[in-house]
Amino acid sequence: MKIIIITLPEFFSGEAFFINKFFSEGLETLHLRKPGAQLSDYENLIKQIEPQFYNRIVLHDCFSLAEKYGLKGVHLNSRNPQPPENFSGTVSKSLHSIEEVIQEKDNFDYVSLSPIFDSVSKKGYNSKFTLEELKNLKNQGVIDEKVYALGGVTSESLPLVKNLGFGGAMILGAAWREQSFENLVRNT
Repeated sequence: MKIIIITLPEFFSGEAFFINKFFSEGLETLHLRKPGAQLSDYENLIKQIEPQFYNRIVLHDCFSLAEKYGLKGVHLNSRNPQPPENFSGTVSKSLHSIEEVIQEKDNFDYVSLSPIFDSVSKKGYNSKFTLEELKNLKNQGVIDEKVYALGGVTSESLPLVKNLGFGGAMILGAAWREQSFENLVRNT
């Protein structure tokens, strides 16, 4: 099962240090998500990340930087619903319903489905799915290697995410609370 860490929505001092640390500890993919941030702010953070890790970064905004820095890919969302023309990197997308997953997952390298659990970082953003529903979706082949769990995923819930058949997990709040990729994945 693959693990993706998503950045906090706001920039903070020392952020690049932790991103480099996550990568050094084995993180394969980081989603750089800063809603409303300027291109120059994104670029400033990217320049602080060690260049050997650029091919592990996926952008949620400022897609032109993906080509410029040779980043891994782009993640589509309501702010950015289309990839750049002739883009050759990975393309993923945020989805929030089973219907969307059924209709769209095969059009992308992977998709996120959320919220799977009650959110760690967003108050009041609670799970939309029961455990029984998720088990049924696994048995029906809806949840598979292309579908990543998002929302409330912690190191403690990673074994359950794996057992539910998700191809991976996208983690925001718990990752930044742990500040260590190794500690985050210790239960997997």
